[in-house]
Amino acid sequence: MKSAVETLNPTRVRLTVEVPFEELKDSLDAAYKKINQQVTVKGFRKGKIPARVIDQRFGRGAVLEEAVNDALPKFYTEAINEAELNPLGQPEVDITELKDGETLNFTAEVDIRPTIEIPDYSGIEVTVDAVEVSDEDVEKSVEQLRERFASTSPVERAAEDGDVVTIDLQAKVDGEVLEDGVAEGVSYTIGSGELLDGIDEAVKGLEAGGEATFTSELKGGSAEGKEAEVTVKVTQVAARELPALDDDFAQLASEFDTLDELKADSRKRLENMKQYDQATQAQERVLDELLKLAEVPIPEKLLADEIQTRKHNLEHHQLGQMGIDLAKYLEIQGKTEEEFTAETEEQAVKGIKTQFILDELVNKEKLNVNQEELTEHLMRRAASSGMSPDQFAQAVVEGGQVPMLVGEVARGKALAVVVEAAKVTDTNGEVVDLEDAEDETGETVEAAADADAEEKTEA
Repeated sequence: MKSAVETLNPTRVRLTVEVPFEELKDSLDAAYKKINQQVTVKGFRKGKIPARVIDQRFGRGAVLEEAVNDALPKFYTEAINEAELNPLGQPEVDITELKDGETLNFTAEVDIRPTIEIPDYSGIEVTVDAVEVSDEDVEKSVEQLRERFASTSPVERAAEDGDVVTIDLQAKVDGEVLEDGVAEGVSYTIGSGELLDGIDEAVKGLEAGGEATFTSELKGGSAEGKEAEVTVKVTQVAARELPALDDDFAQLASEFDTLDELKADSRKRLENMKQYDQATQAQERVLDELLKLAEVPIPEKLLADEIQTRKHNLEHHQLGQMGIDLAKYLEIQGKTEEEFTAETEEQAVKGIKTQFILDELVNKEKLNVNQEELTEHLMRRAASSGMSPDQFAQAVVEGGQVPMLVGEVARGKALAVVVEAAKVTDTNGEVVDLEDAEDETGETVEAAADADAEEKTEA
């Protein structure tokens, strides 16, 4: 076999391959064997039909077609390996010549990973938010904890903001009560915004036994999006009572004996969270600077496929789970379809560039992924997917996605290398040392970089 490579552009090549006919022998033998198992000829046992009889009865062309279909992937792969190319996607193959007993010639056009020169990234400088936790932040955190331990008790007065009311609901559209528009004994906190628009105004001021009618757009059910006349009846009003902020509360809500110890722990947790956010911010900004330095050609077909994938995932997975369509989503976001498409393309370009350059860095820095790193990454991915580690691992193995996970970890390590080489300062002018930054779960900056690189290249 002989092959030659013609570069069509920085991300696409055309392979020209010439195959001597004798190299098709194995595929021809396999073709005759396959046809033998599929056809019946009177006077011959199944599987024992001579080649000349198959040629006479079914035509030599059918055998050649079967043989060529079998052989093409092998010769294409050999040509790719010989040229040391990294193909992206499936090739467009064109058989230019097929002479029985003489030769098979074909061309294959395919997108390839572009050759990327890794720029000198040692001079990258970025600024990130300073890690600052105010007394107000601590008080807010403790107050949120206090809210979790609130109790309720029925009161004989009109409902007010913050009260928990028990209500019965009935929704009508065009004067007809909806089958799925009746609910009884619903618990609702006034001001939470968790039910229908207008319900807060309707129930405030009502005592147990009171009722009101208001108009609202339904957020779900058989008449989603339609205006409905909603009747609400309050069956109970309960006031929320917060526990006193004292040492007893600290002992109730935590492992600490005093309120001061609880507040000190809250401050430390907030600092850890802000350190992790700071590390993530640093990675994102360092990556943006790296992408500015590198020239990365984008294959057109890969970009088109990526944009389509992102749109499909949004429409059929994320929005589907939310119960809205793309038009409603764009309305909520205040975007036109053209703005959405442009934004999606920008994100796709960034994702492809990120994957290309980080993969090149993995090769340049000779970064390897060990079993412990892969296991840690798998645990994080399992947690984010809502699956147990065993379930996620099984799904990964059955789907043949282990190489993908290895790639995500390797790209995370590559990004961490760039971040470590960069100069990171905070808004106070202080140099930030990210090496020991950890969030409250103990994940290191490298793990955060791993997650960041995964997010950029997920599709």
